[in-house]
Amino acid sequence: MRRRLGAAALGLGLLGTTLAAAGSAVGHGYTSTPPSRAALCAQRVVTGCGDIQWEPQSVEGPKGFPSAGPADGRICSGGNTRFAELDDPRGGNWPATQLTGGQGYDFKWTLTARHATTSFRYFITRDGWDPTRPLTRADLEPEPFMTVHYGGRQPEAVAVHRGTVPTQKTGRHLILGVWDIADTDNAFYSCADVRF
Repeated sequence: MRRRLGAAALGLGLLGTTLAAAGSAVGHGYTSTPPSRAALCAQRVVTGCGDIQWEPQSVEGPKGFPSAGPADGRICSGGNTRFAELDDPRGGNWPATQLTGGQGYDFKWTLTARHATTSFRYFITRDGWDPTRPLTRADLEPEPFMTVHYGGRQPEAVAVHRGTVPTQKTGRHLILGVWDIADTDNAFYSCADVRF
């Protein structure tokens, strides 16, 4: 009897370890256009990124942003301490994609695991935002400038959302993409530095 219980416990332990390893390796998605901080790390455009360079698709955290979700100062990492390098403003020197206000732009997500989706939402920083400090809710405009509803459908492996970037923005800003998952308590967070 002891031998059977021991074998069963060992089997469950191995199964749990296997599932945990598989769950962390599968990944999910990140913005590739404009390139997110995670994408820049994975492409080795930026160095000193830690684990995110191998898992740019894994910036997952609690959903409900902005009333819930990751804490201020930890938004770009989704509140995940393994990816804290994404919250480091690097003195405001993250590479920035050039945008022109008022023009249409294709925002692209590269998805490694497609989930039933509520929406993709895009927030942008307010005028006067300090790019040398970690991102907070107060740094962002209160409403997304674009929301793409999915109603529980799965997006394509490369999800493209055509939108118009705000006309009044000038200088350096940050665009926060939030991918809200329909059937879990989580969302994916993606920070992209831009310059108007």
